[in-house]
Amino acid sequence: MAKNKIAALLALIIGAMAIFAGGQVVFLGKVMDYHVINWLPIYNFSVGVLSFFVTSVLIWKDSAYAKMAAVATFGLHAAIMLILQTAYKGVVAPESIKAMTVRLTVWAIILVLLFLDSRSKKQSIA
Repeated sequence: MAKNKIAALLALIIGAMAIFAGGQVVFLGKVMDYHVINWLPIYNFSVGVLSFFVTSVLIWKDSAYAKMAAVATFGLHAAIMLILQTAYKGVVAPESIKAMTVRLTVWAIILVLLFLDSRSKKQSIA
């Protein structure tokens, strides 16, 4: 399987996980056993929807915008992690930090796969 297809599947899975987790809190009012920062489930759900319906499709179709969308998603998660670690230090639940760490790790893997895929395509052209 091509690296971009694996990357697309990872984006689809991590997006679905964010939709499910964020959606339970946002739409079903699920109460967690830890403190939830009120805007974080909305963020998670929204970026999950974008990852699932937009970014994963761009990556699967090998769109010229795929890498840009993946970098933007990783950058957005990194910025939110920075905010959580600074402005919300001592308030944010360890579970939220773990979830964001998983997202950052998966998106880093996606970016590596996309980089390797584009590199192998450039070498096959040359």
